[in-house]
Amino acid sequence: MTQPPPKAPDSTRRSERSRRAIYDAALALVAETGYAKTTIEGIAARAGVGKQTIYRWWPSKAAVLLEAYLDLTAQAADVGDDGGGESEIPDTGDLEADLKLVLRATVDELNSPAYDGPTRALAAEGMVNAELGAQFVEKLLEPQLQLYVKRLRSAQETGDVRPGIDPRTALELFTGPLTARWLLRTLPLTHEYADAIVEYALHGIAARR
Repeated sequence: MTQPPPKAPDSTRRSERSRRAIYDAALALVAETGYAKTTIEGIAARAGVGKQTIYRWWPSKAAVLLEAYLDLTAQAADVGDDGGGESEIPDTGDLEADLKLVLRATVDELNSPAYDGPTRALAAEGMVNAELGAQFVEKLLEPQLQLYVKRLRSAQETGDVRPGIDPRTALELFTGPLTARWLLRTLPLTHEYADAIVEYALHGIAARR
């Protein structure tokens, strides 16, 4: 009986495995050694691929890291909302509670080594690499900020936020202080700090007359 010819290797599956290994290697190396010491050669060795494989898909280690980080956040969003894509800020009708919940989650993310190293690396590289910085804002930062815009607009519709408030500006009252403390490492990021930001932003700091 004539034996059927052996199946040809599935290059698509092989490429996806290689791509996934490169993502994991880039994120791990940045977390372990820092962005400056991470190299294409190191990523290739860690992933078990040739460095030409990486250069065929990406022009630089910054591009590798950005794509790996976008993939990481997409997977986290899928887990958080049962596979539905970008996570939403909850809308329970209690704006203060909803914002505290999402800022606490952001604190946990920024304190996680899996996110801290890559996020700092991309933020720093984006300051000197205009193209990377623009991609970082367009693909990662702005979509997340638009979730705040959506929730604040919902609060305007229910009368919990004044009609004349610009949600895109107002959201920076919540995200700005958190980002500043994280970037400068001045004081620890805690849930209590996240709660205080929300309370100060929503209720103000001036004495009640």
